[in-house]
Amino acid sequence: MANVLILGAGMMGSAFSFPLADAGHAVRLVGTHLDREWIVAVRETGIHPKLKIKLPEGVTPFTHDELAEALTGAIDLIVLGVNSAGVDWAVEQLGPLLKTPPPILMLTKGLRAVQDRLRILPDIVREGLARHGVSTTKVGAVGGPCIAGELAARRDSSVVIASADAAFLDRVLPLLAAPYYHAHPSTDVVGVEACAAFKNLYTLAVGFPAGLLAKQGRAPNDAFMHNLAASLFAQSLREMEHFVHFMGGASANVRGLPGAGDLYVTCQGGRNTRLAYLLGSGLRYREAKARYLADQTLEGAELALAIGPTLDHLFQQGTLNPVVFPLAAAILDAICRDLPMQVPWTAFHRE
Repeated sequence: MANVLILGAGMMGSAFSFPLADAGHAVRLVGTHLDREWIVAVRETGIHPKLKIKLPEGVTPFTHDELAEALTGAIDLIVLGVNSAGVDWAVEQLGPLLKTPPPILMLTKGLRAVQDRLRILPDIVREGLARHGVSTTKVGAVGGPCIAGELAARRDSSVVIASADAAFLDRVLPLLAAPYYHAHPSTDVVGVEACAAFKNLYTLAVGFPAGLLAKQGRAPNDAFMHNLAASLFAQSLREMEHFVHFMGGASANVRGLPGAGDLYVTCQGGRNTRLAYLLGSGLRYREAKARYLADQTLEGAELALAIGPTLDHLFQQGTLNPVVFPLAAAILDAICRDLPMQVPWTAFHRE
């Protein structure tokens, strides 16, 4: 039996306790400062109020101010389940407390723009911990189609565990050996992480036709807009592949679970899909956010706002060819410049 600490008691962080506990491990679930009410509810009832399901036996909840207590004794794995905006907070919480750090596995998805570079979050975490004197940390990541509610219901899920370090994969993969959690190794950390981030951005496009259909109304024969959605899906994968190449990753993960698989499942529902629907219905981003999603973290929009200025600069200087990324440009216009979402049909599928 291993001791695993999950930092972040949101839906995915908490859902990740299921395969760990079902594999026989002791799980310490530590909420962030935003998760206190959920941790209190789990202590009182055992039921996570957002997942709406009882957490497994063997999961012990802690509030964020009890992190030092949760780290007491041997910890075999730390899982980061905070949102992308909470990565720096998590590093600042963990850094002063870690002496001989266990491996860290990131559920958090996103990218950072640093000067003219797009950086993956495992590198940001590793460098942040090094500033606290913790310089030997191995940080890997999870990618692929895995909705938190389905994982908590113990539905079969296939994912990729990514690390450039073979010893990390050999150590972590056996910890996830629940019968319904099918984890596959990959050494392409950049490819997995780029797919995991960009799929949230492109969901804003693939989900757009549902809102457009609601705005225009059904056709006389009740036809939907699946053709449009499929075209946007294909263009999204094409552009994701170019982004992955630019960052130094491989194409295989774009066509596999972290790319096509995760984009597909993300488009089935959730906050990014809700925003996409609102954009398709004719609302602009700021109005949609303020009226309907004010208290929601919208990963696709957050990514656009975080890296949009850098992408604009890379397009302008020719480091990235803007002709290759018409859909990304349309999304950046909608989110960063609050323009109506438009589908640039004549620019699609040129290769």
